[in-house]
Amino acid sequence: MHESVVGVRDEQIHLGAGTTVKPGALLNAEDGAIVLGPDATVHERAVVRGPCYIGPKTHVKTGANLEGTATGTWCKIGGEVHDALLQGFSNKSHPGFLGHSVLGQWCNLGADTNNSNLKNDYGTVSAYAPDAERFVDTGRQFAGLFMGDHSKCGINTMFNTGTVVGTNGNLFGGDFPPRYVPPFSWGGASGLTTYRLDKACEVAEHVMGRRDTPFTAAHRSLLAELFDRTRAERAEHHD
Repeated sequence: MHESVVGVRDEQIHLGAGTTVKPGALLNAEDGAIVLGPDATVHERAVVRGPCYIGPKTHVKTGANLEGTATGTWCKIGGEVHDALLQGFSNKSHPGFLGHSVLGQWCNLGADTNNSNLKNDYGTVSAYAPDAERFVDTGRQFAGLFMGDHSKCGINTMFNTGTVVGTNGNLFGGDFPPRYVPPFSWGGASGLTTYRLDKACEVAEHVMGRRDTPFTAAHRSLLAELFDRTRAERAEHHD
């Protein structure tokens, strides 16, 4: 373990019960503490630069490069992840960049997914605010992807700065999808259509089962209510 830790005092790195740091992994807490939750695993050649929080049962994959990032329970993290927040059970398992971004629960990013977190003119980033029904200035120079629960994207997906994806989005195809994707949307740059509620619930049940989490009647009711409440948004933004 000591060969994997540089430039730190013991109190700057906190290891939960059952935590595993594989040979060749690097934990660098010179700029901030690193906390690894119970049963978390940092695999070979992964680099974790503090401040970072790695949630229980989360796997930091071989070759991953993390900095300033926090994850929830049972995530899988690979590639370059910088200043990001991933809530529980979400995966960014493969190479690609995720920066200045927030992922909800049960999200999955396909291999080689990348997001932009800085505009070419270095100006502040705007993002869509559903309540205001318009794009608003975030006041931030760095802002990436904001993705709701249960949303997913296919391989090689590209997200522009300040992209907002609602709950149960399913995105795929080449080029950048819209910078605002309403809840229960299916498609990509070539156009969006409605992701059927029954299919979305079926996928959620299957995905949650893989993490030993039941998809309950309460989950179904919550998604159904959101589906009904966001019909107008989909009508405005879908083809």
